[in-house]
Amino acid sequence: MIPNQWNTGQVAKITEGVDQLVYRSNLIGSDRRVCNWGGGNTSSKEITTDFRGREIEVMYVKGSGSDLASMEAKHFTGLRLDDIRPLFEKEEMPDDQMVAYLANCMIDAKAPRPSIETLLHAFLPFKHVDHTHPDSIIGLCCADNGKEIAQEIFGDTFVWVPYIRPGFTLSKMIAQGVLDHPNAELVLMEKHGLVTWGATQEACYAKTIEMINKAATYIEEKASQQLLFGGEKVQSLEANQRRELVAHIMPAVRGAVSDSKRMILTFDDAEDVLSFVNANDASRLSQVGAACPDHLVHTKMTPLFIDWQPSAEDHEGLKQAVIQGITNYKQKYQDYFEQNAHEGDVMFEAAPRVILIPGIGMINTGKSHAMSLVSGALYHRAIAVMRGATSLGQFVSLSESESYNVEYWPLELYKLSLAPAETEFSRQIALITGGAGGIGSETARRLVSEGAHVVLADLNLEGAQKVADEINAQYGPHRVLAVLMDVTSEEQVAQAYAETAIYYGGIDIIVNNAGLATSSKFEDTTLKEWNLNMNVLGTGYFLVAREAFKAMKEQALGGSMIFIGSKNSIYAGKSVTAYSSAKALEAHLARCIAAEGGEHGIRVNTILPDAILQGSAIWNSNWRNERAAAYGIEPDQLEEHYRKRTTLLVNIYPKDIAEGIAFFASSKAEKTTGCMLTIDGGVPAAFTR
Repeated sequence: MIPNQWNTGQVAKITEGVDQLVYRSNLIGSDRRVCNWGGGNTSSKEITTDFRGREIEVMYVKGSGSDLASMEAKHFTGLRLDDIRPLFEKEEMPDDQMVAYLANCMIDAKAPRPSIETLLHAFLPFKHVDHTHPDSIIGLCCADNGKEIAQEIFGDTFVWVPYIRPGFTLSKMIAQGVLDHPNAELVLMEKHGLVTWGATQEACYAKTIEMINKAATYIEEKASQQLLFGGEKVQSLEANQRRELVAHIMPAVRGAVSDSKRMILTFDDAEDVLSFVNANDASRLSQVGAACPDHLVHTKMTPLFIDWQPSAEDHEGLKQAVIQGITNYKQKYQDYFEQNAHEGDVMFEAAPRVILIPGIGMINTGKSHAMSLVSGALYHRAIAVMRGATSLGQFVSLSESESYNVEYWPLELYKLSLAPAETEFSRQIALITGGAGGIGSETARRLVSEGAHVVLADLNLEGAQKVADEINAQYGPHRVLAVLMDVTSEEQVAQAYAETAIYYGGIDIIVNNAGLATSSKFEDTTLKEWNLNMNVLGTGYFLVAREAFKAMKEQALGGSMIFIGSKNSIYAGKSVTAYSSAKALEAHLARCIAAEGGEHGIRVNTILPDAILQGSAIWNSNWRNERAAAYGIEPDQLEEHYRKRTTLLVNIYPKDIAEGIAFFASSKAEKTTGCMLTIDGGVPAAFTR
């Protein structure tokens, strides 16, 4: 059941009018069983004063492109009702005319375009109106016998409206139905949702919750009497087996679903998902179609259902089944587009947004981690709807033509156009070793600022997590993931890439940055010191790059590797034999990988910095004392010493290296590989020659 969360004491502190409408809307949107992400709309009618001091009646309605759960007062649009009500007398009104007309009714031209369903709210003679897409109501409205069941639940208090796409005609149909039925308390919209109203904000919200729970109670009683989705056909694999299989297939799946643009993938094996994908009727039900327009725009008309017998050992069989399934799905989508397209339509990506795998769960795709989660969240809602509909009768959905006309509806395309423009690293996934340090953390901030999703790998997991939390707080959740990685451990490196694959789907950029430094005269260099440098700076860079190389080949999307070398990669410094030799190894390793990776579109470049003291764990260790002693100065004089030895008389900071990394990772360097870039302020002794 949906709890009534209205808090009278809290509301008493909120100004009447739009601010209380915000409160009501946020409550409705906070429970996705009531309202889908980005879907639904609310309104309130108020008396206000216009710019000439006249009292006018204004309706505030949700603006297009906002989400009820998070919207603020600025996301609502006010419209003059005296200008809108006369439209009720019209017989018809095309969408483009309706949108143009409503623009002239806005009291603030800078406000968002009003909701697609503005006229629905305006035509109803009630002060407050909610339009929602509750699971229980849509389950009822997507049952073939839904109207008959509604009579059992609601008696003669409802208006049933057959499915038509939102717009003028639907709005007028709803209003006329309510006017013709004075006892009506709600409107049930076939394959669409619920409309309720009230004389006060609280009464409107309470009516919405009451109607949802009436349907939910009836459905739960029926559902408890029968097998869910026809009963279990297969059993889920163990959680660790599911994750291992998904980690194995994700890069190939990501490559298959990324046509003109890369996609971010997420994995979901929640209980309701597993119950559905493992059921006898899942393969059939999943292909019936989308339950309502709000689901459709984020999940497409149908998901891809993989016909596969769960087996923990069948890694390659599962991968091939999913890849072939994606290929077939894209061809079917192409056919669907061609059969229904209107002149001027441009096809979206043909790959599925939802992939269902028996025994495993669900893989979702999107242009970002957040949008991939939206696709998944809406399929959770679709499962709940199918559960309700099949408990009452047969599940029915939008037809193919109805689906197409929503998916490629100009007003829906307008909502999509409100999304921020994509930036240089949008849709890309970067893994940075040494992510908790100065260069690593600054690089993460730099890449995320232009759209990247970043994995921070470090032995210091606490430090990496702190950086991740800071960046996620600024740019939004799930943009950065912190993972534990000892770069010398083949097992930990592989595990970090597995976590990356499960969380984001694959890899596009790696920054080989983990490091250490030691200083000893050559004759005093121990084998232990030598091996330490070689293990971390040589073997560590090799292992990280090798696993990335394999994943990038599997994706077939190309990729970029950036190695953080050193001035000492080409300069024979005194008392740093082990460190300098390992740094030289890195630079040549990068060139070797570049030579082999070119045919796969994998670029590998190296940056040679010098004396990056800020935020560095290396320079805050004994290395500072050792280098100061080598130069015959005090440790606190190092910054000035390094500045004076550069031809530009500058110090080098992590942000300078982050800029170089961003350049090599970007499209600006798409034809550059095997290159070494010095960012050291100009140290003549290290000039290449």
